[in-house]
Amino acid sequence: MRRVRHVVIGVLALFGIVVVGTVGYVLLGFGVLDATYQTVTTITTVGFREVEPLDGAGQVFTIILILAGVGTALYTLTVGLELIVEGHLGAVMERRRMDKRIDGLRNHVILCGWGRVGRAIAKELGDARREIVIVDNDPERVATVDRLPYVLGDATSDDVLRQAGIEHAGALVAALSTDAANLFITLSGRALRPDLFIVARAREDSSIEKLARAGADRVVNPQEIGGARMAAFLLHPHVTEFLDVVMRDRSIELRLEEVEVPAGSPFVGQSLRQAKVRDRTGALVLALRHVDGTMLTNPDPDTELVVGQIIIAIGTDDQLRVLVAAVSSAPGGPGAPGAPMHDHGDGASVSP
Repeated sequence: MRRVRHVVIGVLALFGIVVVGTVGYVLLGFGVLDATYQTVTTITTVGFREVEPLDGAGQVFTIILILAGVGTALYTLTVGLELIVEGHLGAVMERRRMDKRIDGLRNHVILCGWGRVGRAIAKELGDARREIVIVDNDPERVATVDRLPYVLGDATSDDVLRQAGIEHAGALVAALSTDAANLFITLSGRALRPDLFIVARAREDSSIEKLARAGADRVVNPQEIGGARMAAFLLHPHVTEFLDVVMRDRSIELRLEEVEVPAGSPFVGQSLRQAKVRDRTGALVLALRHVDGTMLTNPDPDTELVVGQIIIAIGTDDQLRVLVAAVSSAPGGPGAPGAPMHDHGDGASVSP
């Protein structure tokens, strides 16, 4: 901003000298056009001949005009060039810093599209402290990105996705405004990273199956979800509000969590009853998602846990942390089924 102010001051000063010079030459007997011409050629030192011979007073005035005008013109030109060069270099350095920051990210989310849907997604991910890289091809929209790394470019391009760090990303979100663009992003993302988790936005119901075939793990129609949520508020307002609070309000104790059962977990081969999840962690198992994608809600206590199964549970932060540790612990270690338990004060018994 200071450089811009200096340029403005220089231009105004140069304009003022042109006006003063023109008036001075008019008083010396020149016409207005001749006076303006004589002033400009004098200030710019182009070396054209004088319009008319100057007497002593005219020569003194010209000397003063040269000293003031040439100095002001050089100053204005210098600060103008500095502004251009610094602006270009600043943009280059900022891009390099951004690229270096992106290169250092791991398991981040690449969010393609910085519209209303994209901004809402970024807010939720930011509240959950997930690292995000924004990709959008609109300079005006990108200019509104605050404190997040971004890539200005076409998200359907493989090079742009690579620049966003897709090799080390944990997920890709295709949230552009057209289904065709989201389809291309999904295809590109799946080709570059076959193991990447991809969520795609769909505007038309007919696009959902296409996006799934293209490689999207989840396809979301915001309009459909919005309508269903509004209907839910009419049919079950208190239940819907409770679910909203649990999923979105991080100031309350209770929240939902998903935990994958890894290979080597002490829970593998155990039933929910044998694992004593509720007794040991305090968390309540609401559902199990099987490896084939089917969801078992309110599972029977005798349901056996297997590798790759997803446990969906509800509890406090502490209870869910204990659950994650127990599921991931080595057989016979702290938190494993069969290990000694103690009461940690809230009624839930956990391993020491």
